[in-house]
Amino acid sequence: MVNKKSSNDQRIKRHYRVRSTVSGTAERPRLNVFRSSSNIYAQIIDDTAGITLVSASTLDADVKAKVANGGNKEAAKEVGIAVAKKAIEKGITKVVFDRGGYIYHGRVAELAAGAREGGLDF
Repeated sequence: MVNKKSSNDQRIKRHYRVRSTVSGTAERPRLNVFRSSSNIYAQIIDDTAGITLVSASTLDADVKAKVANGGNKEAAKEVGIAVAKKAIEKGITKVVFDRGGYIYHGRVAELAAGAREGGLDF
């Protein structure tokens, strides 16, 4: 019998491999992405202090009012715009993008496009 890893186990392995080199600092924090089948979440994290500076998701009231479904590309773009707006208010303009082990395609790419559109540089 073959011991096959699930796709999420493989994603976690990729994420740990990337996290060994990608780290957020106070000058350039890390924009982390997590997606589930029904929602998408983004956080801007300062890894040196171990704190989340800004977060946004499809569960936030302002994003939820704009989109009907939280698990599609339109919702991901709105989350990207929302996290960028909150980051700009806190004085954060440059970030390191951490796709969380996901393929840079679909909802992850739309979130990144929305964050760039909102004013973040990465």
